[in-house]
Amino acid sequence: MNYSIIRYIIGWVLNFEACFMVVPCVTAVIYGEREGLAFAAVMVACLVLGMLLIARKPKNHTFYLKEGFVTVSLSWLVLSLMGALPFVLNGDIPSYTDAMFEIISGFTTTGSSILTEVEGLARCSLMWRSFTHWVGGMGVLVFILAVLPMAGGSNMNLMKAESPGPQVGKLVPKVRRTAMILYGMYVFITAVQIVLLLVSGMPLFDTLTITFGTAGTGGFAVLNDSCASYTSVQQVIITVFMILFGINFNAYYFLFIKKWKQFLKCEEMRWYLIIIGVATAIITVNTVGMFSSAAEALRHAAFQVGSIITTTGYVTTNYDLWPPLSRGILVTLMFIGACAGSTGGGIKVSRIVILAKTIRKELQSLVHPRSIEKIKFEGHPVEHETLRSINVFLITYLMIFTASVLIVSLDGFDLVTNFTAVATTLNNVGPGLEVVGATGNFSAFSALSKYVLMFDMLAGRLEIFPVLLCFYPRTWKKF
Repeated sequence: MNYSIIRYIIGWVLNFEACFMVVPCVTAVIYGEREGLAFAAVMVACLVLGMLLIARKPKNHTFYLKEGFVTVSLSWLVLSLMGALPFVLNGDIPSYTDAMFEIISGFTTTGSSILTEVEGLARCSLMWRSFTHWVGGMGVLVFILAVLPMAGGSNMNLMKAESPGPQVGKLVPKVRRTAMILYGMYVFITAVQIVLLLVSGMPLFDTLTITFGTAGTGGFAVLNDSCASYTSVQQVIITVFMILFGINFNAYYFLFIKKWKQFLKCEEMRWYLIIIGVATAIITVNTVGMFSSAAEALRHAAFQVGSIITTTGYVTTNYDLWPPLSRGILVTLMFIGACAGSTGGGIKVSRIVILAKTIRKELQSLVHPRSIEKIKFEGHPVEHETLRSINVFLITYLMIFTASVLIVSLDGFDLVTNFTAVATTLNNVGPGLEVVGATGNFSAFSALSKYVLMFDMLAGRLEIFPVLLCFYPRTWKKF
C-alpha cells in the first residue's frame, strides 16, 4: 500500500474543498449573512490541513487499483467530515450526525434530507448543499485529475474507482486530457441550463441551485415544495436537462468530434430513452384523471420519470398519491438508474441490458444446447470478466440492500418506508415513499439507521467495492 500517495491526494482534496467553500462564502457576503463565517473558518481549516498533507511530496507516484479505490473512499469521507462542520457551527443543522447525513447526501448526489423546513436555512447553507451536488456529480477526483498534473500512468485507477458504471475507458490516450474533456462537457451543459432558466424568468439564486442539483442529478431544492412552484416551462427545462445529464458522457464526446456512427451505436442510450418514453406513457395514462388535462399529466409524468431514473429526486407533485401502478414504476426506475458514465446513480441501464441478454442466451442454450452465441453490447462482444463483475456487483448489492433494510426496520416504520428508504439511498435517488416520500424526509430515523443510510449513499455512489475494500483487513497489509 502506497500510503504516501494516498496522504498526498487527500491533502489536495482538502485544498480543493477549501476552494469550493468560496462559493457559500461569497453567497453569504452578497446576502449579508453571518452564517458565512462558519464556512470561512472551515475553509481555512481545510486549507491548513491540506497544505500540511502535501508539504512532503511522495517519492513513489505509482499506485494500483487497490490504492485508487481506498484513496477515493477516504477522499469522499474526508470531504463529508469537513463539509458538514459549517452546518453545525452556524446552527443551521445543530446535530453533527444530521449534518453528516445532509452533506453525504449532497456529495453523493443522493438528495435525501433530514430537514423539515428547507426555506429556514441561510442562503449560504442552501448554496453549499446544492453546490456539493455539482462537485460530486462528475467526481471530485476526476476534477483533480483535470486540473492537477500528476505523474505516473496509473491515474486511471482513480477514475475507475470514482466513475459510475461497469467499466470506464479513456476518451483520449492521456487520463488528464480525458478528465478535462469530461469536465468541459459538464460545465458547458450546466451553463446552457443556467442561461435557459434565467431566460425563463427564474431568479438567479434558484437558477444556480436548481442547475447544480440537476447537473449532479442530486435533487436538493431551496423551496419546501421542491420544483412544484416553478412554471410549467421551467419544469420542462429541468426535465430535459435531468434526462441529458443521465446520458453517458461518451455519447456527447462522439457528437463533439462528429463520430456519428459511434454515437448511433450507443445502445445503452437508446434503451435509456426507450425506458423513459414507455414509463412516461404508462404513468400519463394511469394518472390522467388526477390532473386538469392530459398535457398536465404528461408534464408531471415526464418530470417524475426523468427525476427518478436519473436519480435526481426533484418533485413537482405528491406522487405518493398516484395509483399503485405508477408508484411501482417509479420504484422500479430507482433500481434501473441512468447510464454508465453519467452523473446518475442506480444499477445502470448497461448492466440491466447485459443481464437481459444473458438471460436470453441461457434460454437459447436450453432450447439449442449446441448453439454458440456471443453476448454483444454496443456492437462489441461482452467479455467474461465483464459478466463476472456484473454478477458479483449485483450479488453484493442485494446483500447490502437486504442487511440495510433489516437494520433500518428496527426503527419500527412500515415496510414500504424501510424498503424505499434503503432503495433511494443506495441508488442515490433522494425521496422514497410513505414517510420518506415526496413530502417527507429522513429526520425521524434513529442515529443507527442514519449511519446505515449514509453508508448506503457512499457505497451506491462509488459502486460498492471502493467502500467495502476499506473494511477488508488485507487491504492495509504491506506485501
